[in-house]
Amino acid sequence: MITSAPLIYCPNTNCPNPSNSWGRQECEACQTHLIYRYLWAVAPEVEISVGELLGDRYYVVAPQVWLDTKPGEPPFMYEELPDDIMPYLHLYPQRLHTPEVYGFYQHGEETYPTDILLLDNVPLDSEGKLFPPFVEAWPTATPVRQVYWLWQMMQLWKPLSEKRVAFSLFTNNLRVEGWRLRLLELDLQSRNTKLRDFKIFWSNLIATAHPHIQQPLTEICQMISDIGESLEAIAPKLNQLLLDQAAQLPLSFQIMGATDTGPVRLHNEDCCYPIEQDLVNNQLVPHLAMICDGVGGHDGGEVASQLAVQSIKRLVQNLLTEVGQQQELTSPDLVNKQLEEIIRVVNNMIATENDEQGRESRQRMGTTLVMALQLPQQVKPSPESNPNNAHELYVANVGDSRAYWLSRNACQLLTVDDNVASREVRLGHCLYWQALQRRDAGALTQALGTRDGEFIHPTIQRFLIEEEGLLLLCSDGLSDNDWVENSWTEYTPKVLRGEISLKQAVESLIDLANEKNGHDNTSVVLVHYRLSPEQLILSNTPTAPPPVREALIPELSETSQELLYSNDEEGSEPEPESEANLNPNPESELEPVQDSPKLKPWMFMVGLLLILLVGAVIAVWRNWENFQSTSDDSPAPWQSPMIPEPSEPPVSPNS
Repeated sequence: MITSAPLIYCPNTNCPNPSNSWGRQECEACQTHLIYRYLWAVAPEVEISVGELLGDRYYVVAPQVWLDTKPGEPPFMYEELPDDIMPYLHLYPQRLHTPEVYGFYQHGEETYPTDILLLDNVPLDSEGKLFPPFVEAWPTATPVRQVYWLWQMMQLWKPLSEKRVAFSLFTNNLRVEGWRLRLLELDLQSRNTKLRDFKIFWSNLIATAHPHIQQPLTEICQMISDIGESLEAIAPKLNQLLLDQAAQLPLSFQIMGATDTGPVRLHNEDCCYPIEQDLVNNQLVPHLAMICDGVGGHDGGEVASQLAVQSIKRLVQNLLTEVGQQQELTSPDLVNKQLEEIIRVVNNMIATENDEQGRESRQRMGTTLVMALQLPQQVKPSPESNPNNAHELYVANVGDSRAYWLSRNACQLLTVDDNVASREVRLGHCLYWQALQRRDAGALTQALGTRDGEFIHPTIQRFLIEEEGLLLLCSDGLSDNDWVENSWTEYTPKVLRGEISLKQAVESLIDLANEKNGHDNTSVVLVHYRLSPEQLILSNTPTAPPPVREALIPELSETSQELLYSNDEEGSEPEPESEANLNPNPESELEPVQDSPKLKPWMFMVGLLLILLVGAVIAVWRNWENFQSTSDDSPAPWQSPMIPEPSEPPVSPNS
């Protein structure tokens, strides 16, 4: 046992003097950001005293809370991963709620040591203190947060049930960090959990639920039965209750975005929306935000990213128009389907251009996408309230551009990168830190335009805005090397307190990316959400936006401009009443959710077919002139090769 705080070692393996005193935030020798990584030790039969330093590395802060004082060194892990940790790996896409395996510590005698499982990404704050259990936080939560927690439980039920760890939701392992449910560890007893257990757990919460939601929760619990294997029957009613409660909160928000070429690139292959010029008289502001980071050969990345942004704007405008005409709430499932179709339509437009130009392999142009849509559905008024925005936030991503939620106390990564490292963890081949040792760890496994739409699988998540915070979208020019996680406290509180504007924050983040990373283009979009009736006014907003085409032309070559603006009304926004087909397959229609009015698929189809027809004509014409001159050069070294999803399980790095 040690009597004083341990030394914290710099994660920089080249640091000349890596040891630092407890409490420092930067290494005294090399100014590298120090990592205080608190882990959860799963050791039910081992008694370890607080204050011990185990293996000259792990400092015991609490009986099961350990601090890794040497985060730059890999922890111990068996060459062949144990079967009992596989649920953690397979649930990696749910990392917003579930912990991750960090490694093992072998405690006791060398001949027969006891394996202690160490978990990372656990519900511990920056000082290693546990967030409160769900059952303790439940009685004092607001009604909207109580229902939001139940919605998240319902969403987690299916993936956890498939791995036979759903009983984890009913134990003290279920913790809350503000709006977010988090699991401290998984119950690996392979219990045969049934919906009856779910019903019993929810029923026990009704007595301490907020009075406004006790009666509807009672009705919902009565609907749960052991017939079937899902909770789909209660989803519409629970969603209605959630949006009813959220709509009683006044929602106001403002937005700002910018993109920068960076200190080393000649062209900006990033494209984002909105930038400052878009903020006046634009119907999509502030509801839509997105960033595209282009990849590909000559003229490829910049064309793909611009084409994706302009096309998505048009299609989302039509979606908002259709949703606004509905008399009933559009269900999350239907919105997810529509957004997925929009993304696939845009993917196929870029893929068709690739095919017409004869682009193959790494020369195929493509783009990442991270998109956030605040869907302004109106909830029908109850006798005691007025209709209000339903507070829904949909986040979609393809590739490695990211979305973060930043509050006064937390920085939460909402998305999971579509790269080789994430894929290897999800397939159970290795731990995340092991996957990062691969040379191709950051190579993308999917991007828009690189293959047919049927092989593109965007991740779409629905969140509810029920607290003040910042939504940050960014390309990897900023997120590389964890600079969002390392710097968020420097600007988030200032924005939330009104000390700096969003524009100043965006500019500061781009400057940070250029200074600390500096190897890529950088795009940043910030949205400030407030639950306040106050009207937010953005400082330095221009009185009139310059023409969109003029703003884009300097970044594009002449041939790129021809492709992007060949059917474009000069890049202008469509009229609200214009309609486009969101379904790329003319032989199929999106099925309406039960009890919801059907959208107008034939109107979507007509508009989309016109877009695709004109795009195909332009593509053929351009191909006739440019095909023979298409460059066959290899991509620049910074361009990540596309790594397709394997048709057979990839070989483990350990084999």
